[in-house]
Amino acid sequence: MAEIIDGKAVAAEVVEKVTAEAAELIAAGTTPGLAVVIVGEDPASQVYVASKSKKAKECGFHSVQHTLPADTPPQDLVALVEALNNDPSIHGILVQLPLPDHVDAGRIIQTIAPEKDVDGFHFINVGKLGTGELATAFVPCTPAGSMLLLERLRGKDLSGLSAVVVGRSNIVGKPMANLLLAANATVTIAHSRTKDLPALARTADILVAAVGRPGMVKGDWVKPGATVIDVGINRIPAPERGEGKTRLVGDVAFEEAEKVAGAITPVPGGVGPMTIAMLMANTLVSACRAAGHKPPVF
Repeated sequence: MAEIIDGKAVAAEVVEKVTAEAAELIAAGTTPGLAVVIVGEDPASQVYVASKSKKAKECGFHSVQHTLPADTPPQDLVALVEALNNDPSIHGILVQLPLPDHVDAGRIIQTIAPEKDVDGFHFINVGKLGTGELATAFVPCTPAGSMLLLERLRGKDLSGLSAVVVGRSNIVGKPMANLLLAANATVTIAHSRTKDLPALARTADILVAAVGRPGMVKGDWVKPGATVIDVGINRIPAPERGEGKTRLVGDVAFEEAEKVAGAITPVPGGVGPMTIAMLMANTLVSACRAAGHKPPVF
């Protein structure tokens, strides 16, 4: 049976370090500030935003939330982001996705100042990650958290290991591949158009599933002893819990894969907690840079 990778425990360690470092920064005169912007009433987004704001306050941050109506004109959203760019008390700006259809999400993300882009989606940060400038890049929080879990198991140097990333999104798949490359893994990005995906997955010492399809990666896709990082968070019906009830599952068929893998992240309790922890870490790093202090390394 695989080792279950406890994302909650590692995330708690990250948050503890962030809180301690933030206290020192605050004592020196700078309070890390995080602004979260949400447009509309999407229930899942509301939950995510509330948890991010709560965690920021727990870390001792200055936490601001802007909740805008769903019909907010794009130019108003741009103006808000530009005002936050110019606010010295804010070090991290996060615009919760998805945005309503009438708003060009790409335009909004590129409006965020790169040095406050704690989500790591601005082209400047994407480019830094792609060219190996990790020391000054903001890395998207989910891949960054996934890598931290991997480092605990496999170390920082993944030389000689084969990694397969299933999924090519800009938010997880591509940045995850770049991080694995930076750690010297041999990386393949697979996706819906990949020929014989199960056979390719079976070559992986490190298998990352980030496709958004519940249970897509089966147990027989997993190389014996492989490390499996399941990024998927999918809500599916759970009639066994009662009428209308749901539960969270990953992109990996956990019970099957657990019997084959060497280590695996559960859903929930694996990568999920790491995402918010790394958002706090990125915000702290931004505040340290703004104050001229050496940022901590996570």
